Amino acid sequence: MSDEPNTSSLYRYNTLNADTIRWISALIALIGFYLVVSPFFLNVAGVAIWNSICTGMTILFASGHNFVRLSRDRLASVSVASLTVLLGLWALLSPLIIEMGSSVLATSTAIAGVIVAALSAYNAYANKKADISEQALARV
Repeated sequence: MSDEPNTSSLYRYNTLNADTIRWISALIALIGFYLVVSPFFLNVAGVAIWNSICTGMTILFASGHNFVRLSRDRLASVSVASLTVLLGLWALLSPLIIEMGSSVLATSTAIAGVIVAALSAYNAYANKKADISEQALARV
């Protein structure tokens, strides 16, 4: 037996399927793009348009940011992924708070919010787990 720490188990723990996480970020960005364009296809006006545009653009840029980071062999930003979770939750709840003008828009916004929140939460969890183990490897 050796007093050396088992770095191979730490390395396996640190293994992050960056390709999967990168494409999850791309999918989240596409959902953000859908939120931006959906009110124009459904012919609604008013606050629903601005809500969808602002929420969708922020999701699009935040997930795009993480996609670029992962494409450059860096970990995704956990803070940005957490912000995207909150935006997904807002998209889920906004049809209850804001008059959407169309039941189709309200339903699609809520479904998009659930998907964005779930995928972003996984993205944040996986990158935080990898980030913690990377720090543990640095101590070894």
